[in-house]
Amino acid sequence: MHDPLNHTQIALDVELAAVFHAGMASIDELRILIARLAARDSLPSSRTKGMTVFSTGQVTEPLGTMAEPAFALVAQGAKRTVLGDRIYEYHAGQYLVTAVDLPLTAQITAASPAEPFLAFGLPLRPSVIAQLLLDAGPMAEQADAGSGIVTSDANDALLDAVVRLLRLVDRPQDFAVLAQAHEREIHWRLMTGPQGTAVRQLGLADSRLSLVSHAIRWLQARYDQVIRIDELAHDIGTSVSSLNRHFRAVTAMSPLQYQKRIRLQKARIQLIANPTDIAAIGYNVGYDSPSQFSREYRRMFGAPPVQDAARLQTLTTYEI
Repeated sequence: MHDPLNHTQIALDVELAAVFHAGMASIDELRILIARLAARDSLPSSRTKGMTVFSTGQVTEPLGTMAEPAFALVAQGAKRTVLGDRIYEYHAGQYLVTAVDLPLTAQITAASPAEPFLAFGLPLRPSVIAQLLLDAGPMAEQADAGSGIVTSDANDALLDAVVRLLRLVDRPQDFAVLAQAHEREIHWRLMTGPQGTAVRQLGLADSRLSLVSHAIRWLQARYDQVIRIDELAHDIGTSVSSLNRHFRAVTAMSPLQYQKRIRLQKARIQLIANPTDIAAIGYNVGYDSPSQFSREYRRMFGAPPVQDAARLQTLTTYEI
């Protein structure tokens, strides 16, 4: 019996060799490298050495996720990400950067078995960005970044850096020696690209993003508690008005709205595993009133908790 996975791998190896020989654009090689890695691991989402490669042949329903600072590059297909009332559409050759922890709703909007959605993901490391800022010396002053999430076209230098990193995956010794330099280069290309302001602020201790990041960590540690905004502002060293202004600019919501989203997304995860005890799950995430929990859950996810959990259990969805 022939192994279909092996045939797929061989076909992709042949295509990759042809692309490399022809000197075609990096996006073509990126697409094939991601498809090869996904086919080799037999998983839609493969986390390899801190990176993520992702492949799926079907569109997905909108699902909530908590996104950490990261860079996500689409090689084929398209995706929609929603933050509050802001909608971000990005497709092959474009990337999305999240600069702080954000409760997002994400949906793959273009994918098919013949042309699957393919993407690459890499965590963004503030320590790497801070070191690069030191090494680079003074850079042009720019205003604080607005939103904590941005999209842009990937230029050839960025695509080339990602491709060279992925080439190392099958060469363990080379990866151990060279991967860190390639990841550093990816950070640099993002820092000096069209959305560099948001990326650079990840490495600055006194930036707007840094202040909002402190507030987010404070809220995440107390998501199931009754909180006071003046206490939050005092603890992170700013005024209530300044906190509200910066927080809304970065996250598209107020601190209390952010806390509510964390609560409801954590409840949704618990409901998938145990859809029977709605009141207990609501209490676990900070709701004393089951009716308020169900009402706010339905308002956010479009269905009451039990109905939504039953629907989610029938889906197979993967997120980068």
